Amino acid sequence: MKKFLKTIFGYSPSKKDTDHVSSFNEQQAKEEDVKFVDHGVQTIALENIIGSVGKYSDFDSQFRPKKHVSGKRFMDIKRSMREGASLPPVNLYQIRDDYYVLDGNHRVAAAKELGWADIKAKVVELLSGKNTIENLLYIERQKFYERTGLTGKIDLTEVGKYVFLEKQIQKHQLYLASQSGMDCDFTKASKDWYNTIYVPMTAIISNGGLLKSFPERTVADLYAYIAYHHWDRTSPRRYGIGIDRLIPKSMEGFRKSMLDKSTPDYPEMKRTITAFVLIDIDTSTGFSVIDKLFALDEIQEVHSVHGNIDILAKLVLKRDFLASDAEIIAEFVDQKIRQIDGINRTQTIIPGLSKVKEGFVC
Repeated sequence: MKKFLKTIFGYSPSKKDTDHVSSFNEQQAKEEDVKFVDHGVQTIALENIIGSVGKYSDFDSQFRPKKHVSGKRFMDIKRSMREGASLPPVNLYQIRDDYYVLDGNHRVAAAKELGWADIKAKVVELLSGKNTIENLLYIERQKFYERTGLTGKIDLTEVGKYVFLEKQIQKHQLYLASQSGMDCDFTKASKDWYNTIYVPMTAIISNGGLLKSFPERTVADLYAYIAYHHWDRTSPRRYGIGIDRLIPKSMEGFRKSMLDKSTPDYPEMKRTITAFVLIDIDTSTGFSVIDKLFALDEIQEVHSVHGNIDILAKLVLKRDFLASDAEIIAEFVDQKIRQIDGINRTQTIIPGLSKVKEGFVC
């Protein structure tokens, strides 16, 4: 397979030419027993597209075209994208969390320069059979997200910890079922665990500055460590920021204490978040998209507009506990808005200081 890819996409990187995006071929050569998995068309964050298959030397480390690359073609593509022209998805190869452009380098470069957050792409993933910690963690994380349906970032650095979290969610699933007297879906239990247990606990860890003592660990690592020793083993531990005294000795006791918190204790909790979503659509689906957007309870206003975007939507969401505004909004946009047929891309604007006249209706 290595020889095949090298024959098709041949490369001979110069040691002197280091100011360029990453080479897919160089990274692929490090993998073993590669299996190709076609994921179809997806929305990919541009910040995760770090390299190219055959044209990595044509773009600098920021994915900007170098001088020898055709300027006219790049400018034409950028102009079309700015004007909302419908362009086909780019083609990407995926290796773990990184993406490499097989076709569409100029479109990716233009999207980055235009300030887009993401781009539509046909994705083929290379799953490596190489038995490394990096690969084992990636596979374990992917299975965790597939089973739980969660979208929030949980970044663990030790193998086996995602399995630990999954078992914790299973316990929470049984607890919710016992409280309601009804079966509880695992994905619903996962979301409740994330919002009422994981997010508040990690907020306490972050706000307490505990990460400063463990610079090579993540907040998810510390959550798993504290949850295991404080709730599973009930081991006496002191964490320096009073977590051992602040949280109850059981996971469900902690959840109840968070639910019982009043708004003055956590002013960020139980309030609404307002955001505006700029939406680019296929013009032939205009009315149906508007109707589907307006049917969502969280969408308060939908406007058809002229210019670089087609639709402006105002949404108001309820915030859960200590989750960030951006996280709650991103999940809603990804799970609800982007799933509507006819939507090409979106851009979200979160207001800072706002002034609204009472009783004003536009």
